[in-house]
Amino acid sequence: MILGIGIDIVEVKRMEKWLANIKLLERYFHADELKIASARGSAAALFLAARFAAKEAFGKAIGTGLANLILKDILVINKDNGKPEMKLFGTAEEALKKSGANHVHISLTHERDNAVAMVVLEGS
Repeated sequence: MILGIGIDIVEVKRMEKWLANIKLLERYFHADELKIASARGSAAALFLAARFAAKEAFGKAIGTGLANLILKDILVINKDNGKPEMKLFGTAEEALKKSGANHVHISLTHERDNAVAMVVLEGS
């Protein structure tokens, strides 16, 4: 059963500005996301924009927005086949449990200027 749906869009230019502020990046992104982004070179902003959109979409799917969520507790990575997956820790894992959901579905897409993410929460 679907327990929540969230969608968000992030302008890539926003992340381009953030790349100059490591403290800001460390506040919102999991260390593994930052490591992968740094290896992406000129595509780092696009990579981070999609992940930030996913974090926002998760908050919307939970129904609380970003209240009481530490965004670096949400890790968005790609499996070997390229499919994105969301791993939750701390505040995000707790929010998922409170929602009654036990599975997170995620989809990411992006163009030059924008990144979009959709999150669907599934539970019994």
